[in-house]
Amino acid sequence: MDFDTARVRLINHLASEINDQRVLAAMSRVPRHLFIPPELAHLAYDDVPLPIGQNQTISQPYIVALMTEKLELTPDKKVLELGTGSGYQTAILAELSRQVVTTERIPELLQKAKITLDQLGYKNIEMHLAEESLGWKAGAPYDAIIATAGAPKVPDSLIAQLTFEGRMVIPVGARYDQELHLIIRHRKDNEVINLGGCRFVSLIGKEAWAD
Repeated sequence: MDFDTARVRLINHLASEINDQRVLAAMSRVPRHLFIPPELAHLAYDDVPLPIGQNQTISQPYIVALMTEKLELTPDKKVLELGTGSGYQTAILAELSRQVVTTERIPELLQKAKITLDQLGYKNIEMHLAEESLGWKAGAPYDAIIATAGAPKVPDSLIAQLTFEGRMVIPVGARYDQELHLIIRHRKDNEVINLGGCRFVSLIGKEAWAD
């Protein structure tokens, strides 16, 4: 299969809805087919989520692009990611920021993602096995936080790990059906913007769902 041609076709499709050219350029550089099971490689550049094992998924490319765009990343920013998964979203973040700290609760997925990201040569990614408490407090504060799993509410502990004027994108709602929220932390009242419906796996831990 001609992955390069398929990737260009996907980026052209995303460009009709995603305005940040840096996000589109980053996605054009990252080989999504390396982050999914080989038997699904022919679907790598379709705009659909795909299973990656352990009852987890790699998000739809449009959702990856939208969430990344809303973070407004620049090369000086430090980002926290909850839910490494396949490592694909991690790679996109690494293309656009100074440092990515990412956590994953499933050891097998974390190890597999680390192998792929190392093979691709990323040096600005710090990977951790997730703790029961959400995020990674030792690395705080973060300029941006992205959660690739849904929570029943916006966790206060994550807000506390965000810089003032920092941005967080997180699915919030029921266990299998959520709304994507953008939260901008201010010194007084935080700004919350609803980006529309979405469907993610569950975020597990304190202030989220039980395993």
